[in-house]
Amino acid sequence: MGDGDELAGRYFDAAIELLRKVRDEETAPLTEAGRLVADTVAAGGRVFAFGAGHSSLPAQDTVYRAGGLAVVNLLVVPGVVGVDVRPATLGSALERVSGLAAAVLDSNPVRRGDVLVVISLSGRNPLPVEMASEARARGVKVIGLTSVAYASQTTSRHPSGTFLKDHCDLVLDSRIPPGDAELTLPGVAAPFAPASTVVTSAMMQAVMATAAGALVERGVEPPLLRSGNVDGGHDWNARVLEEYGDRVFYRQ
Repeated sequence: MGDGDELAGRYFDAAIELLRKVRDEETAPLTEAGRLVADTVAAGGRVFAFGAGHSSLPAQDTVYRAGGLAVVNLLVVPGVVGVDVRPATLGSALERVSGLAAAVLDSNPVRRGDVLVVISLSGRNPLPVEMASEARARGVKVIGLTSVAYASQTTSRHPSGTFLKDHCDLVLDSRIPPGDAELTLPGVAAPFAPASTVVTSAMMQAVMATAAGALVERGVEPPLLRSGNVDGGHDWNARVLEEYGDRVFYRQ
């Protein structure tokens, strides 16, 4: 087996071990998060997800997604959603701007009774910290998806000295070690091969799966989307989006 084959196997082993750890140690909060989402949907509320930079990827993966809930919306902050902004380093700089979260919430449809998932691996930058604290102050339930280890091994960049985890109704711990790199190799100065997107995306999908099941328990048909690439998929989705149109903002 060559080095490439060995490294591929080592990466999969590391990612699988992290997924097992989350499965074994975070099942209760993941279930609670899914039930909170279900409670919100059943009560007529809306669901939003936010992440900056690569932490936006797990949020985006739940929006307008085949097999996902139609009522999950991306809370967009221009310049920080992905690496398409030029220069890409601008997104990292904007995460450190205090006051931006309040302005974003002022111009978005998030309201009291909704639920917002804030995803930030480190949870140390002002934007996710203030997004959570500002949303809670407005009566929004906040689920934070972060690595709690960062709070004990790094310092906060927010003036309060707090982290995302300190401003949430519920915290989901991704268990990702600080640095987000699973592999090392002799002759390579830096660790490499991040796994946070794999783990965090799986956790988000676990929350949404739990929410769908919890809605069924309440006698509510989950507003699930189907793939547009299967027969009847477009008609199915059109019906769901029409029924829940007042809670869907990605079509506007």
